[in-house]
Amino acid sequence: MRETLEAFLARQVAEPVPDVVSRLAEAARQRHMRGGGVLAVLAYGSALREADPAETLVDLYVLTADFRAVSDSRLLQWGCRLVPPNVHYLELVDNDGQRWRAKYACLPLHQFTRWMKRDVRNPYFWARFSQPVRLVWVRDATVRRDVIAALATAVRTMCGMGKGLGAAPEAGEEDCLRCWQRALVATYGSELRVEGPERARLIVQRHRTHMLHLCTLLAEEGRMVPIRRWWPAVRLAGKGWSVLRLLKAAFTFAGGADYLAWKIERHTGMRVDLSPWQRRHPVIAFLMLFPKLLGKGAVR
Repeated sequence: MRETLEAFLARQVAEPVPDVVSRLAEAARQRHMRGGGVLAVLAYGSALREADPAETLVDLYVLTADFRAVSDSRLLQWGCRLVPPNVHYLELVDNDGQRWRAKYACLPLHQFTRWMKRDVRNPYFWARFSQPVRLVWVRDATVRRDVIAALATAVRTMCGMGKGLGAAPEAGEEDCLRCWQRALVATYGSELRVEGPERARLIVQRHRTHMLHLCTLLAEEGRMVPIRRWWPAVRLAGKGWSVLRLLKAAFTFAGGADYLAWKIERHTGMRVDLSPWQRRHPVIAFLMLFPKLLGKGAVR
């Protein structure tokens, strides 16, 4: 019997994560016990690829049962409804003084699922979650199935978009990898990213086996339908969403200004020195820094 995409993803998300990632995930979960509580916690990004968790921010997604679990603030609940997700900072300190840091996003599972679909023009969610993910904590088997179904939708959407950009992911190994790279470059262009096209090439190279297997599974199920977009409009809308998310995060993400400066330096080598005043006023600091960073090519 052939393996399905969902079966493959179920195996992948169950792979182990470093102990500190589990600890950070549990600490994040404990913050959102209101309402229906947390349904699942996902880990993704560089902490699952090349980075030492001690040297980076671990990326987590906390998926809740409802908006009440997102926050006890009505304002932040509405912020998540209108411009998902809400982003928070988390820090743990070991007995020996070692600091572990995480940046986690929070939104209800039903909202997470809806943003993965092919009719969503903003690739913010499905571009991230078509890549390798770990399910660090899950409430029950039903939630596990729903999360895996959402991840499978993200993969189908991402590959369909790559096909719509002129690649043929089912035609062979090089065509499959070209599909992924084109799709990643296009989605990067729809956000305020410090990474250039080289980042997409490195991700494809690092996950070559994973992406080839996804193409094989999708070709077998015959569901790689090309998704065509008018990309100038998608890029413009995506950058607008990115600005709104950054501005919203300034009110919920403690240390957000320092995180942005660190992220820019990590990916471009461009040092950004923030004054104490800028740290106290992250929204104004962002507005002041953005034209300078844009002019120097630090964000695209």
